[in-house]
Amino acid sequence: MLPVPQDRMSGRRSSSIVSRTLLGRRASVYVTGQHQDPAKLITEINVQLALFRDLLIHIGQPHDCPELRERVRRLRRACVEATKTTSQLVLPNCKKSTSDGCAEQPQLVLLYFMAQLLLRELAKCHRLVQLVPMDMTSYYENRAGPSNFGNVISQILLCKQITPDFNQEELCSIVKDTQEITRIVNDIQEYLPQHENLNHLESNIALKGDDVNGLWRSKRRGSMYKGMGVLCCVSRPNYL
Repeated sequence: MLPVPQDRMSGRRSSSIVSRTLLGRRASVYVTGQHQDPAKLITEINVQLALFRDLLIHIGQPHDCPELRERVRRLRRACVEATKTTSQLVLPNCKKSTSDGCAEQPQLVLLYFMAQLLLRELAKCHRLVQLVPMDMTSYYENRAGPSNFGNVISQILLCKQITPDFNQEELCSIVKDTQEITRIVNDIQEYLPQHENLNHLESNIALKGDDVNGLWRSKRRGSMYKGMGVLCCVSRPNYL
């Protein structure tokens, strides 16, 4: 007698689990293989951060679902771990060199702004999880995973059902990630030039479009036409 074939849905589920496992292994191999090149790691952080921002847009929208929340969680953790790995490669080089050498490293400045952008997205994610919680019970019940033997023992000892709160655990995890990225930002800021405030440059130069030459031109123009402006205000117009 021929064996009874398995259900198509279970077959698809097992194949999807295998594919996700392979993707995770490829990602880990990529990070391990490229650990000597901070520039490629920063590029990878940029891509992951863009995907993370794109997924956050769909929270609270019609496409929002437990699968999306799980993708957001995994991608958030990937961004944080990649930032931590890159900082462990860049910061030791700055500690060995002088402050001028650190200023000439573009990876340090790029990682600084990337970490700041990640902090903003983490704050956004924390707020979205608070405002739009998601019931993940059905997702974890239908998901093939470990047997959760520890939870079974806890349920026997406490004589009550233990249901993990995904939203609360997610909020705690985001807070922990925010603290780690904030520490990285503070560590990088110690090695940046003291005479160059990057926050001031980002807000004034990048957003307003001011440059050094433009500032000097405005100062010269102000000193040149300072007296003429007063004369124009005091003098009587000809058409009156």
